[in-house]
Amino acid sequence: MLSADLALILPEILLSLFAMVALIGAVYSGKDALARPLVWVTSAVMLALAVWIATRGPGARTAFDGMFIADTFARFAKVTILVSAAAVLAMSQDYMARRGLLRFEYPCLVALAAVGMMMMVSAGDLIALYMGLELQSLSLYVVASLRRESVRSTEAGLKYFVLGALSSGLLLYGASLTYGYAGTTLFSGIIEAAGEGSVSLGLLFGLVFLAAGLAFKISAVPFHMWTPDVYEGAPTPITAFFATAPKMAAMGLFARLLHDAFGGVVGDWQQIIAFLSVLSMFLGGIAAIGQTNIKRLMAYSSIAHMGFALMGLAAGTALGVEAMLIYMAIYVTMNVGSFAFILSMERDGQPVTEIASLNLLSKTDPGRALVMLVLLFSLAGVPPLLGFFGKFGVFRAAVDADLFWLAVLGGIASVIGAFYYLRIVYLMYFGAERDDRIDGNRSGLLWGIMALSAFAMVAGVINLFGIEGAAAAAAAALVD
Repeated sequence: MLSADLALILPEILLSLFAMVALIGAVYSGKDALARPLVWVTSAVMLALAVWIATRGPGARTAFDGMFIADTFARFAKVTILVSAAAVLAMSQDYMARRGLLRFEYPCLVALAAVGMMMMVSAGDLIALYMGLELQSLSLYVVASLRRESVRSTEAGLKYFVLGALSSGLLLYGASLTYGYAGTTLFSGIIEAAGEGSVSLGLLFGLVFLAAGLAFKISAVPFHMWTPDVYEGAPTPITAFFATAPKMAAMGLFARLLHDAFGGVVGDWQQIIAFLSVLSMFLGGIAAIGQTNIKRLMAYSSIAHMGFALMGLAAGTALGVEAMLIYMAIYVTMNVGSFAFILSMERDGQPVTEIASLNLLSKTDPGRALVMLVLLFSLAGVPPLLGFFGKFGVFRAAVDADLFWLAVLGGIASVIGAFYYLRIVYLMYFGAERDDRIDGNRSGLLWGIMALSAFAMVAGVINLFGIEGAAAAAAAALVD
């Protein structure tokens, strides 16, 4: 029934209505005067929806004849998306306001992007998949170039748009091939058409093009070329947003597509995902070593981290999906804290992104240096911090799926990646004296978010804050 379908998709409807009402209200009431309160209200709405979704009853239900799926997997991904988006919005408002970038469109676009992401992880049909993906992408294209007077920001938005259009074309071509050979756009119909153990050549080509389109969204090699320029050119809060919620949404959609539509032919896509994983881990790690701009370093870091998350997905098992979800939740938490630190990097009120400016930060701001040390160690996967257990989980899933070679390569990539994280730690504690170091942190909110993120990396080792059980249930709901 239509009423039952609408009730199932009610969180997405409410967030969409909120964004549209906020947009109209801001236009007719002085525009940017409402921007700051609108950021806080949008964050509060997202957190409220996250709590609501997390406490909704268990079980899997579908709406609109299977086009929309509400199961434990979707709930886990949506809560992560909404909480991270709310955190990034909250910590960005001061930065954006002081630089004249806090326009009322900003929280509205972030809210609409979040709606697209929620649609992505609940998609049960190729058309629903594309609707969610494009709603997210179009919003992100705009916010990437929000600093209109900056050549670098507009260049970032244009690059993202052009390359994003290319990836959408690849994805649509794959969807058309899949529809042509399966005779349906529903994932439940595609998995029946694909069968068990073998798949027709045309359907396999469709899968390859779909995977290529989604690999762009998670910035997996060789579809990563947009990431460093967009991360560097976009305003830092926007970069923080790119590095968190959209990554979770794209990985969730990737897992949904592979298991719900092609779950019977794991052997046909396992090697493709493993290949993307290896390329991403090594290129991201090696390219990050020579970076002098911390935003470009975080871009290559995100490429490498998506490689590790893909390792869990490549396993093709419920354990692999569970490991991927835990890894992504930890990754998002680490990045929220890391970008809160980057947002606090200023000199005379101007943002600073040169890594060299962190020399001997431990002498001028020991608390902030310690917090960043914890986050960097966790990003590097140093035990006993939470980042280590995230990597251990995907390694275990790979070995359990007889991909021992992939786990070995992942271990080598981890060692390479540790170098560029520990280099920042070295500069903060043992670097050379400089006159152009960054100023002390002025924002209590940023300091609080950094400290909370670092605390999670330490305290989470006890029981992962309970997300292990939620991730296991989410993975079982998807794979079963």
